[in-house]
Amino acid sequence: MVDANQTFVIVGGGLAGAKAAETLRSEGFTGRVILICDEREHPYERPPLSKGYLTGRDARDSVFVHKPDWYAKADVELHLGQAAVHLDRAGRTVRLGDGTVVHYDKLLLATGSEPRRLDIPGTGLAGVHHLRRLAHAERLRGVLSSLGRDNGHLVIAGAGWIGLEVAAAARGYGAEVTVVEPEPTPLHTVLGPELGQLFTDLHSERGVRFHFGARLTEIVGHDGMVLAARTDDGEEHPAHDVLAAIGAAPRTALAEAAGLALVDRADGGGIAVDASLRTSDPDVFAAGDVAAAEHPWLGTRLRVEHWANALHEGPAAARAMLGREVSYDRVPYFFSDQYDLGMEYSGYAPPGSYDQVVCRGDVGKREFVAFWLSEGRVLAGMNVNVWDVTPDIQRLIRAGARPDQDALADPSVPLTELAAG
Repeated sequence: MVDANQTFVIVGGGLAGAKAAETLRSEGFTGRVILICDEREHPYERPPLSKGYLTGRDARDSVFVHKPDWYAKADVELHLGQAAVHLDRAGRTVRLGDGTVVHYDKLLLATGSEPRRLDIPGTGLAGVHHLRRLAHAERLRGVLSSLGRDNGHLVIAGAGWIGLEVAAAARGYGAEVTVVEPEPTPLHTVLGPELGQLFTDLHSERGVRFHFGARLTEIVGHDGMVLAARTDDGEEHPAHDVLAAIGAAPRTALAEAAGLALVDRADGGGIAVDASLRTSDPDVFAAGDVAAAEHPWLGTRLRVEHWANALHEGPAAARAMLGREVSYDRVPYFFSDQYDLGMEYSGYAPPGSYDQVVCRGDVGKREFVAFWLSEGRVLAGMNVNVWDVTPDIQRLIRAGARPDQDALADPSVPLTELAAG
């Protein structure tokens, strides 16, 4: 039983933390709920920062998880603009940057991740950007608009999801875009060469230039402004601004200093949690980008840096804090919107785990579903401009289905008929 006099503290003001606070109240917890956010903004969602808000399609207010008055109405105590700087597990306290010390009975770490930095000369120039926070998106939105008006050049380091979504947004404003990527295709480690080429073609048709097989080695500037970006193969690209989109690292410093078990950086990093999202300390939980969780039916530990994971893991952790039986086993899921292409990906098929890719639909028209298979078993599926099939794809994955491959590739055969294959 949870005592009404208990205090549950959540460190992290992103989607996972905000949804955890909401779930504690919706599940009937009547004790204190304290939400610590190191940004001055109320908790917000991050996908719009590289999608609708960045393109100008969505208003700023649309990014927030709850309306500002929700927190007072739900009796959730917000500490905005305050970082948690020390965790004392023995004393069950968290100290904030201003010296405030808060006691907890249960603690949730939802500290998220931070963009990886370029370790090259020139990163201190005014035109070098990252995209992780709302303030970054606000600044970048103005930059892209200016580049579009002035026929300016943006160089993006990294052809992952953030890099490609920003490239699409930049082209929408009319900016010139060059993407530098060490792999031979975009999203190479996520989708493999089979589907990575799809995104090369998508962006190239809209004027994005790719420079594959290279890394940035220097950002050249004058009087504090960016002039060009150089790569390790001797090329130099004109640039007025540079975006570093080379991935994110879990924010584990607080957990590490407190002695919580972590996952090795070579294995993806993060705070090690079990399927109930409990850390090596039974009173401390972790969720969202920072949590590397044991996945019950995948049989591996996963750290997922996507919206759906934060949306669902935060509430799952809240229920576990309340003493409910929790086994977080959702199929990993993410989505992206670039130009007129929308896609959803479900499952887990890292490099080397699959031996075949099967497509149904029209790949040339970019209206299809792709499946990654291992010895005939469906590991993952991606629907591109084909909608309302995600539940069926996830059922195939959960069932460990080995469908007839001709039927899998045939759009006339309903996916619902293949789960038993």
